[in-house]
Amino acid sequence: MTANASHFSWRRLKALCIKESKQIVRDPSSALIAVVIPLMLLFIFGYGINLDSSQLRIGILMDQQSHEARELVDTFTGSPFIDATVSDNRQLLIDKMQAGEIRGIVVVPVDFSQQLLRPEGHAAIQVITDGSEPNTANFVQAYTKGVWHTWLVQQGENKGYSTEPLIDLNMRYWFNEAAISQHFIIPGAISIIMTVVGAILTSLVVAREWERGTMEALLSTQITRTELLLSKLLPYQVLGSFVMILCMVVTTLVLDVPYRGSLLVLFLITSLYLATALGMGLLISTITRNQFNAAMVALNAAFLPAIMLSGFIFEISSMPIVIQIVTYFIPARYFVSSLQTLFLAGDIYIVLLTDLLVLIASAILFIGLTAWKTRRRLD
Repeated sequence: MTANASHFSWRRLKALCIKESKQIVRDPSSALIAVVIPLMLLFIFGYGINLDSSQLRIGILMDQQSHEARELVDTFTGSPFIDATVSDNRQLLIDKMQAGEIRGIVVVPVDFSQQLLRPEGHAAIQVITDGSEPNTANFVQAYTKGVWHTWLVQQGENKGYSTEPLIDLNMRYWFNEAAISQHFIIPGAISIIMTVVGAILTSLVVAREWERGTMEALLSTQITRTELLLSKLLPYQVLGSFVMILCMVVTTLVLDVPYRGSLLVLFLITSLYLATALGMGLLISTITRNQFNAAMVALNAAFLPAIMLSGFIFEISSMPIVIQIVTYFIPARYFVSSLQTLFLAGDIYIVLLTDLLVLIASAILFIGLTAWKTRRRLD
C-alpha cells in the first residue's frame, strides 16, 4: 500500500538530499569509488601507461670492423633515444631479441666500407625487428632511418659534399608540442573516472536500497517522483564535481599536464556528462534492482564503451565503419573530445559546441527514461 502522491516540496527534497549525503559519507564503498579509485586510475594512466618510446633498446651486429662501421655505431650509441647493444655475435643478438631484451637488430654488412667506395657512394644496412609487435617494429624502423640519415649527412660534410635531401621535412606537433602521450591519455582517464563515479556508483547504491528495503520505505511516504529523482541526482552531482576538482588538482599539479581551456566550460561540460552518467546509473538500478546485475549492466553499458569506443585509447577513424557509427551513440566520446580539446588546445568552441549539444541531449534522454521507468509502486 502506498501513500497518495502530493505536490512538490522543497522541504522534503532538502531532507532527502541530507539523507542521501549522509548515506554517501557513511558508506565505505562510496569513499573507495569516489576517492581511492580515481587517484589510483590517475596514477596508473599517468605513470604506468606510456605510448612514447623514450629509449629504444636495439642490437647492432658488426659483421665488419672498419672505420666507417665504427663511426656508424658511434652515431647509434650517441643518440639519447637509443640504448644500443653492440656485438659481432649474431646468435647472441637473436636470442636477446627473442627474450625481449632488445627490440630490433641493425646489421652492418661485411662489405659495408666497400659499398661506400662505389661511384654512387651508397651502402645498405639491414634492420631486423620483431613482427609480433608492429608498433615497436615501426619505432625501430623510424629511429634507424633517423640515425642513418644523420650519419650520411656527417659523412657528406666530412668529404666536402652536400647530402641534403630534395625535400626537407620540419616536424611540428599542434597542441601537444612535446609529443607527450600522457597529455592526451590523462584527459581520457578523467572521463573513465567520471563514468565510474556517475554510472557505476549510482547504479550500485540505488540497487542496494532496493535490496535492503529502504526504497520501499521511501515509496510509502508522500514524496513525489521528481523529489525522488532529484534526491538521487543532486548529491552525486556534488560528489562528481568534487571528484573532478580532485582530478584537476592531481593532473595539473602532480602529473604536470597543462590545462589551456576555461574552467567554466569545463564545469559545464562535466556537469552535463555527470547528469548523463547519473541518469544511466539510475536507469540501470531502476530496471535491475539488484547490485550484481546492476554492476554487470553498468560495466557493459557504460564503463567498457567509455574505454573502447570513446577515442580515449583507440583512434575512432581506424575502426570499422559499423563500429564508427556505434561510437556516435556513446556519450563518453563527446566528453573525451571536450576534455582533450580543453586540455590540449583550449576553448575551440566549434568542437565544444557540438559536444555540448550532444551531452545535453543524452542527459535529457537518460534522465527522462529514468523518470518514465520510476513508478511509485512496489511491483
